[in-house]
Amino acid sequence: MTLDTLAAELDQPYALSDEQITRFREDGFIRLPKVWSQDVLTYYGDEITRLTLEINPQKDVALEDRTTYGKAFIQVGNLWTRSEIAKAFSFNKRLARIAAELMGTRGTRMYHDQALYKEASGGFTPWHADQQYWPMATSKCVTAWCPFQAVPMEMGPMSFGRGSHLKNIGRDMEISDESEKLIRDEIKREGLLEVTEPFDLGDVSFHTGWTLHRAGPNTTGRVRCVHTVIYMDSEMHVGQPTNPRQESDRQSFSPGLEIGDLWDCALTPVLWERGE
Repeated sequence: MTLDTLAAELDQPYALSDEQITRFREDGFIRLPKVWSQDVLTYYGDEITRLTLEINPQKDVALEDRTTYGKAFIQVGNLWTRSEIAKAFSFNKRLARIAAELMGTRGTRMYHDQALYKEASGGFTPWHADQQYWPMATSKCVTAWCPFQAVPMEMGPMSFGRGSHLKNIGRDMEISDESEKLIRDEIKREGLLEVTEPFDLGDVSFHTGWTLHRAGPNTTGRVRCVHTVIYMDSEMHVGQPTNPRQESDRQSFSPGLEIGDLWDCALTPVLWERGE
């Protein structure tokens, strides 16, 4: 497959059904099959993996010496600013269009991308909701979770609390051992179903900013390589931070903007709008 063919696949639309959109809005998440070909995953995945392992802020810390959060994954953000190949993948219109259709927005804007690589024998990822880190004025945001390989159960695929985006559970808790226990107990008390499924090669999941989720440990001898892109409504405004973590993100991802401004800056470009 040529580079032109690979690039073309990045921007080709992926057909969503009305049933899939409805299910996403009711459940707060969806796993979509066969979004990417093996060739796309290999070419762009190789570059993102190279960058992630090269930058890895924990590479000099043994796994057993890390916190629960540190054992969960290698985390590297804004990879699109470090490589034109990574940028091409993170800026693809296929996922950006899916995000807009799932949210019901006119377009999608980049919040940031980040690699989440769960090392061989890496620990579990505690229950949490992403948006407690993000100072957004509305809940119109989604994360695309894109593995570069199949993710069987023993490698730690995503687990979601079905309908948890409609509940006020753990919304101001940092990801931690405490969030794992409290949210797990509240999910049981509320009678919410925990959904965990393996990912086939090419599958991509989407979840809202308030959807509760976790991942099991990686009990295999291979790294679980996952790239994520966080999208927000193209008309999103910078919200009032409600905790120190949101204030930190506001300073990192909205340079030059004030609270209440349209979130329009060099770090948060519009990636897709209706009519394209």
